[in-house]
Amino acid sequence: MRRSDRAQSREFALELMDRCTYGVVSISTGENTPYCLPLSLVRVDNRLYFHCAKAGRKLDLLRRNPRVCVTFVGASEPAYVAEKNMYTDYFQSAMVTGTAVEVLEEDEKLEALRALCTKMTPEGMTGDNFERAMAGSLAATGVWRIDMEEITAKAKLHD
Repeated sequence: MRRSDRAQSREFALELMDRCTYGVVSISTGENTPYCLPLSLVRVDNRLYFHCAKAGRKLDLLRRNPRVCVTFVGASEPAYVAEKNMYTDYFQSAMVTGTAVEVLEEDEKLEALRALCTKMTPEGMTGDNFERAMAGSLAATGVWRIDMEEITAKAKLHD
């Protein structure tokens, strides 16, 4: 990291991931153009999970090369600072590199989907809503995890 004065702790990075509703996942196409897409992600311990269809370009690419990079941006506040006569951007970001793995075991799939639904729609997790939804869609839903290997974070915070 070039600006080591902006480096943040692992705990900062994990907290940022936990509050972001999505991250941008970069996947290799094997050619000169990367494939990047925003995905709803949830962190469970040292893993990130996302749900998806069971087929498509993203999955074809991940099966060929499961190495990924994920970027989270928790805040971005462009500003003009009059007393310093300068323009800046106050920001918070985290990056993860890791390996994507398809989740095939039903218990892990359910745990990941429960965590994702709890994060994204906690108000919808009452009663038996989750169980009824899973009864109708679990078989058609793909779940992948990203085993996090390197985590970095940086920020420019208000003085």
